[in-house]
Amino acid sequence: MASLFSRAVASIRSKEMRDYLTSTHFWGPVANWGIPIAAIGDLKKDPSMISGKMTFALCCYSLMFARFAWMVKPRNLLLLACHITNEAAQLTQMGRLIHHEHFGGKAQWEAKKVAAESKTS
Repeated sequence: MASLFSRAVASIRSKEMRDYLTSTHFWGPVANWGIPIAAIGDLKKDPSMISGKMTFALCCYSLMFARFAWMVKPRNLLLLACHITNEAAQLTQMGRLIHHEHFGGKAQWEAKKVAAESKTS
């Protein structure tokens, strides 16, 4: 166990790891994680606030850059994970918008708001 720990520490202190942690291959995806985190955070919010055009644009963006992250040499798996997560979150938001606008979601959301307001009064 101590040997495993010392090898892990040596790996973290290596020049390769320092180079990776100071590269755009690391910090670009880290900064990009704000988009899917925001989309996931919005999953419980009012679906009438969702912009269909922006959600569609973010779906296209994430598909293109997921492919880029896979094809670039060396592969950027952190960026790939970010864009796959964002694609899933944006598709979920698009589904929520479609349900809200076309399949009775507005009435359900209004009923939920009325029920919540009656509980607080």
